[in-house]
Amino acid sequence: MPVITRLLFANLLLCWGLMAQAAPLRVVTEPWAPYVFVKGGQPTGLDYEIANEVFRRLGVEVRWEFLPWRRCLMMVEQGQADGVLDIFQTRDRAPLLIYPDHPLSEVEFVLFQANARRHSVQRLTDLRGLSVGTQAGFQYGPAFDDAPQFRREPAPTLQANLGKLVLGRIDLLITDRRAGRFAVKELGLQGQVRELPWVVARHPQYLALRRGAGLDKLMVRFDTELQRYRASRHYPMLVRRFTDAPR
Repeated sequence: MPVITRLLFANLLLCWGLMAQAAPLRVVTEPWAPYVFVKGGQPTGLDYEIANEVFRRLGVEVRWEFLPWRRCLMMVEQGQADGVLDIFQTRDRAPLLIYPDHPLSEVEFVLFQANARRHSVQRLTDLRGLSVGTQAGFQYGPAFDDAPQFRREPAPTLQANLGKLVLGRIDLLITDRRAGRFAVKELGLQGQVRELPWVVARHPQYLALRRGAGLDKLMVRFDTELQRYRASRHYPMLVRRFTDAPR
Protein backbone atom coordinates (compact mmCIF):
# COMPACT_ATOMS: atom_id res chain seq x y z
CA MET A 1 0.00 0.00 0.00
CA PRO A 2 1.53 3.40 -0.99
CA VAL A 3 2.57 5.70 1.87
CA ILE A 4 0.03 8.38 0.95
CA THR A 5 -2.76 5.78 0.94
CA ARG A 6 -1.72 4.51 4.36
CA LEU A 7 -1.72 8.06 5.73
CA LEU A 8 -5.16 8.79 4.29
CA PHE A 9 -6.49 5.52 5.74
CA ALA A 10 -5.03 6.32 9.18
CA ASN A 11 -6.58 9.80 9.11
CA LEU A 12 -9.93 8.30 8.15
CA LEU A 13 -9.78 5.86 11.08
CA LEU A 14 -8.90 8.75 13.40
CA CYS A 15 -11.88 10.77 12.17
CA TRP A 16 -14.17 7.81 12.69
CA GLY A 17 -12.84 7.39 16.21
CA LEU A 18 -13.41 11.05 17.02
CA MET A 19 -16.93 10.90 15.61
CA ALA A 20 -17.68 7.81 17.71
CA GLN A 21 -16.42 9.51 20.85
CA ALA A 22 -18.43 12.66 20.10
CA ALA A 23 -21.71 10.74 19.83
CA PRO A 24 -23.49 10.17 23.16
CA LEU A 25 -23.29 6.66 24.55
CA ARG A 26 -26.76 5.10 24.36
CA VAL A 27 -27.50 3.07 27.51
CA VAL A 28 -30.82 1.32 28.13
CA THR A 29 -32.35 0.00 31.33
CA GLU A 30 -35.67 -0.76 32.95
CA PRO A 31 -36.78 1.33 35.95
CA TRP A 32 -36.22 -0.75 39.10
CA ALA A 33 -36.20 1.36 42.25
CA PRO A 34 -34.11 2.02 44.23
CA TYR A 35 -31.37 1.09 41.74
CA VAL A 36 -32.66 3.10 38.78
CA PHE A 37 -35.95 4.97 38.37
CA VAL A 38 -37.47 8.29 37.36
CA LYS A 39 -38.52 10.83 39.98
CA GLY A 40 -39.92 14.25 39.14
CA GLY A 41 -39.14 13.62 35.50
CA GLN A 42 -35.44 13.02 36.24
CA PRO A 43 -33.51 9.72 36.34
CA THR A 44 -32.12 8.73 39.73
CA GLY A 45 -31.34 5.66 41.81
CA LEU A 46 -28.31 4.05 43.42
CA ASP A 47 -26.80 2.39 40.36
CA TYR A 48 -27.82 5.17 37.98
CA GLU A 49 -26.12 7.79 40.16
CA ILE A 50 -22.95 5.69 40.41
CA ALA A 51 -22.73 4.99 36.68
CA ASN A 52 -23.66 8.54 35.71
CA GLU A 53 -21.01 10.01 38.01
CA VAL A 54 -18.34 7.65 36.66
CA PHE A 55 -19.16 8.60 33.08
CA ARG A 56 -19.17 12.29 34.07
CA ARG A 57 -15.66 11.92 35.49
CA LEU A 58 -14.57 10.24 32.27
CA GLY A 59 -16.04 13.05 30.17
CA VAL A 60 -18.42 10.63 28.40
CA GLU A 61 -21.86 11.91 27.44
CA VAL A 62 -24.62 9.33 27.95
CA ARG A 63 -28.17 9.16 26.62
CA TRP A 64 -30.22 7.11 29.08
CA GLU A 65 -33.35 5.32 27.90
CA PHE A 66 -35.90 3.57 30.14
CA LEU A 67 -37.68 0.65 28.51
CA PRO A 68 -39.14 -2.78 29.34
CA TRP A 69 -36.35 -5.23 30.13
CA ARG A 70 -36.87 -7.55 27.18
CA ARG A 71 -36.73 -4.60 24.80
CA CYS A 72 -33.50 -3.42 26.44
CA LEU A 73 -31.89 -6.78 25.72
CA MET A 74 -33.23 -6.83 22.16
CA MET A 75 -31.84 -3.36 21.45
CA VAL A 76 -28.37 -4.37 22.61
CA GLU A 77 -28.54 -7.60 20.58
CA GLN A 78 -29.54 -5.66 17.45
CA GLY A 79 -26.89 -2.96 17.93
CA GLN A 80 -29.45 -0.24 18.67
CA ALA A 81 -27.93 0.45 22.12
CA ASP A 82 -24.32 0.65 23.31
CA GLY A 83 -24.88 -0.67 26.80
CA VAL A 84 -27.31 -1.77 29.47
CA LEU A 85 -27.51 -0.78 33.13
CA ASP A 86 -28.12 -3.28 35.95
CA ILE A 87 -27.61 -6.60 34.21
CA PHE A 88 -26.37 -9.93 35.58
CA GLN A 89 -23.32 -11.63 34.13
CA THR A 90 -24.31 -14.97 32.59
CA ARG A 91 -22.71 -17.40 30.14
CA ASP A 92 -25.28 -16.82 27.43
CA ARG A 93 -24.62 -13.07 27.51
CA ALA A 94 -20.81 -13.38 27.26
CA PRO A 95 -20.73 -13.28 23.41
CA LEU A 96 -22.86 -10.12 23.44
CA LEU A 97 -21.56 -8.00 26.32
CA ILE A 98 -18.34 -6.93 28.01
CA TYR A 99 -18.39 -6.34 31.76
CA PRO A 100 -16.19 -4.43 34.21
CA ASP A 101 -14.37 -6.39 36.88
CA HIS A 102 -16.44 -4.71 39.59
CA PRO A 103 -20.25 -4.55 39.90
CA LEU A 104 -22.34 -1.52 40.73
CA SER A 105 -24.31 -3.33 43.45
CA GLU A 106 -25.46 -6.75 44.62
CA VAL A 107 -29.02 -8.04 44.42
CA GLU A 108 -30.46 -10.23 47.17
CA PHE A 109 -33.49 -12.15 45.94
CA VAL A 110 -35.94 -12.90 48.75
CA LEU A 111 -39.59 -13.88 49.01
CA PHE A 112 -42.42 -11.59 50.09
CA GLN A 113 -45.74 -12.83 51.41
CA ALA A 114 -49.09 -11.38 52.45
CA ASN A 115 -49.52 -11.12 56.21
CA ALA A 116 -52.98 -12.65 55.85
CA ARG A 117 -51.58 -15.82 54.20
CA ARG A 118 -48.29 -16.82 55.76
CA HIS A 119 -45.97 -19.59 54.63
CA SER A 120 -42.94 -21.12 56.29
CA VAL A 121 -40.26 -21.21 53.59
CA GLN A 122 -36.57 -21.83 54.22
CA ARG A 123 -35.61 -23.79 51.08
CA LEU A 124 -36.86 -24.49 47.57
CA THR A 125 -38.62 -27.71 48.57
CA ASP A 126 -40.85 -25.68 50.92
CA LEU A 127 -42.37 -24.02 47.84
CA ARG A 128 -43.98 -27.27 46.67
CA GLY A 129 -47.46 -26.67 45.28
CA LEU A 130 -47.29 -22.88 45.71
CA SER A 131 -47.42 -20.10 43.12
CA VAL A 132 -44.60 -17.53 43.10
CA GLY A 133 -44.86 -14.20 41.30
CA THR A 134 -41.90 -13.40 39.06
CA GLN A 135 -41.07 -10.49 36.77
CA ALA A 136 -41.05 -11.09 33.02
CA GLY A 137 -37.53 -11.37 31.59
CA PHE A 138 -35.81 -11.68 34.98
CA GLN A 139 -33.42 -14.50 35.91
CA TYR A 140 -33.26 -15.58 39.56
CA GLY A 141 -30.58 -18.26 39.32
CA PRO A 142 -30.69 -21.79 37.83
CA ALA A 143 -31.81 -23.45 41.08
CA PHE A 144 -34.95 -21.29 41.29
CA ASP A 145 -35.58 -20.89 37.56
CA ASP A 146 -35.49 -24.64 36.88
CA ALA A 147 -37.14 -25.95 40.07
CA PRO A 148 -40.20 -28.09 39.24
CA GLN A 149 -41.89 -28.03 42.67
CA PHE A 150 -43.85 -24.78 42.26
CA ARG A 151 -45.51 -22.55 39.66
CA ARG A 152 -43.93 -19.33 38.45
CA GLU A 153 -46.47 -16.60 37.64
CA PRO A 154 -44.89 -13.76 35.58
CA ALA A 155 -46.10 -10.19 35.79
CA PRO A 156 -44.85 -7.07 33.94
CA THR A 157 -43.82 -5.18 37.09
CA LEU A 158 -43.08 -5.64 40.78
CA GLN A 159 -46.02 -3.39 41.61
CA ALA A 160 -48.34 -5.68 39.66
CA ASN A 161 -46.99 -8.67 41.58
CA LEU A 162 -47.60 -6.93 44.91
CA GLY A 163 -51.19 -6.28 43.88
CA LYS A 164 -51.65 -9.96 43.02
CA LEU A 165 -50.07 -10.95 46.34
CA VAL A 166 -52.41 -8.78 48.40
CA LEU A 167 -55.43 -10.09 46.48
CA GLY A 168 -54.37 -13.71 47.01
CA ARG A 169 -53.79 -14.46 43.34
CA ILE A 170 -50.27 -15.68 44.12
CA ASP A 171 -48.88 -17.22 47.30
CA LEU A 172 -45.51 -15.43 47.29
CA LEU A 173 -43.42 -13.17 45.11
CA ILE A 174 -39.69 -13.06 44.54
CA THR A 175 -37.75 -9.83 44.16
CA ASP A 176 -34.66 -8.04 45.38
CA ARG A 177 -34.81 -7.11 49.06
CA ARG A 178 -34.17 -3.38 48.50
CA ALA A 179 -36.57 -3.21 45.57
CA GLY A 180 -39.27 -5.00 47.54
CA ARG A 181 -38.93 -2.75 50.57
CA PHE A 182 -39.00 0.34 48.37
CA ALA A 183 -42.14 -0.75 46.50
CA VAL A 184 -43.95 -1.90 49.66
CA LYS A 185 -43.48 1.50 51.29
CA GLU A 186 -44.21 3.38 48.07
CA LEU A 187 -47.57 1.57 47.78
CA GLY A 188 -48.36 1.86 51.49
CA LEU A 189 -48.47 -1.91 52.03
CA GLN A 190 -46.29 -2.11 55.16
CA GLY A 191 -49.10 -3.61 57.23
CA GLN A 192 -50.12 -6.12 54.56
CA VAL A 193 -46.86 -7.53 53.18
CA ARG A 194 -43.64 -8.78 54.75
CA GLU A 195 -40.39 -10.23 53.49
CA LEU A 196 -39.04 -13.64 54.48
CA PRO A 197 -35.47 -13.93 55.82
CA TRP A 198 -34.32 -16.72 53.49
CA VAL A 199 -32.10 -15.45 50.65
CA VAL A 200 -32.94 -17.36 47.49
CA ALA A 201 -29.92 -16.07 45.53
CA ARG A 202 -27.40 -13.26 45.36
CA HIS A 203 -26.24 -11.69 42.10
CA PRO A 204 -23.89 -8.78 41.37
CA GLN A 205 -25.29 -6.41 38.77
CA TYR A 206 -23.26 -4.39 36.32
CA LEU A 207 -23.21 -1.77 33.66
CA ALA A 208 -22.25 -3.75 30.53
CA LEU A 209 -21.30 -2.53 27.05
CA ARG A 210 -21.93 -4.14 23.69
CA ARG A 211 -19.15 -6.41 22.50
CA GLY A 212 -17.66 -5.66 19.10
CA ALA A 213 -18.59 -1.97 19.16
CA GLY A 214 -15.09 -0.67 19.91
CA LEU A 215 -15.93 0.00 23.57
CA ASP A 216 -13.36 -2.27 25.23
CA LYS A 217 -11.02 0.57 26.23
CA LEU A 218 -13.94 2.58 27.58
CA MET A 219 -14.92 -0.37 29.75
CA VAL A 220 -11.41 -0.55 31.22
CA ARG A 221 -11.54 3.17 31.99
CA PHE A 222 -15.02 2.81 33.47
CA ASP A 223 -13.91 0.01 35.79
CA THR A 224 -10.85 1.96 36.98
CA GLU A 225 -12.89 5.08 37.71
CA LEU A 226 -15.62 3.02 39.35
CA GLN A 227 -13.08 1.68 41.85
CA ARG A 228 -11.86 5.21 42.57
CA TYR A 229 -15.40 6.45 43.15
CA ARG A 230 -16.29 3.54 45.46
CA ALA A 231 -13.19 4.34 47.55
CA SER A 232 -14.20 8.00 47.90
CA ARG A 233 -16.16 9.54 50.78
CA HIS A 234 -19.06 10.26 48.43
CA TYR A 235 -19.91 6.61 47.81
CA PRO A 236 -21.18 5.62 51.30
CA MET A 237 -23.27 8.78 51.45
CA LEU A 238 -24.88 7.85 48.14
CA VAL A 239 -25.63 4.32 49.36
CA ARG A 240 -27.33 5.70 52.47
CA ARG A 241 -29.56 7.90 50.31
CA PHE A 242 -31.07 4.84 48.64
CA THR A 243 -30.87 2.24 51.40
CA ASP A 244 -34.22 3.18 52.89
CA ALA A 245 -37.57 3.29 51.11
CA PRO A 246 -38.69 6.60 49.56
CA ARG A 247 -39.35 9.58 51.80
